[in-house]
Amino acid sequence: MRPVHPTPSGSPLAIGAKLRATRLAQSLTMADVAAASGLSTGFISRVERDETSPSVSTLVTLCQVLSLNLGSLFEPPENEVVALVDAPLINMGGVKAVEHLLTPRSEARVQLLRSVLEPGASGGQELYTINCDVEVLHVLRGSLRVRLVSGAIDLAEGDTMTLAGREPHSWDNESDGVTELIWTIVPAAWSGSS
Repeated sequence: MRPVHPTPSGSPLAIGAKLRATRLAQSLTMADVAAASGLSTGFISRVERDETSPSVSTLVTLCQVLSLNLGSLFEPPENEVVALVDAPLINMGGVKAVEHLLTPRSEARVQLLRSVLEPGASGGQELYTINCDVEVLHVLRGSLRVRLVSGAIDLAEGDTMTLAGREPHSWDNESDGVTELIWTIVPAAWSGSS
């Protein structure tokens, strides 16, 4: 029996999107990268659209200009699915609330929480803050009263509210029905290994 050797994958290696995203995240133009690397903007554009395969030395140069680890271009994307049935229960301090963490515990960029609030559920009498830059609340079902220093705001099904990070607030389900919410917290208020 002859040994079986691995064969190359038939799928092209798509690194252009990672290079482009890194460049844009640093607010660099193609002209900036071209000037720093000695490459033409047209060539950089073709690389970013995966229309050409750069040499290893060219990739090293681009990565140096972008302060990007060369190996990160070849890592598979980090995608993780959290099924609702597997989402861990968390306690954000509310009463009559069942809350699940929908993003991986290790995700530090954003947190998504799903809250199911029974009638009379509350975030507490005292206003509280969350250590984040922005907090977004979307009402999937039911209604919610959000209490702020400046007063109360009533949200209905389908409404979305954006709060500045560290804005003192609390909430109450004053309705006779169940309220279901999605909270988005950016960046994550906490993270740890899952």
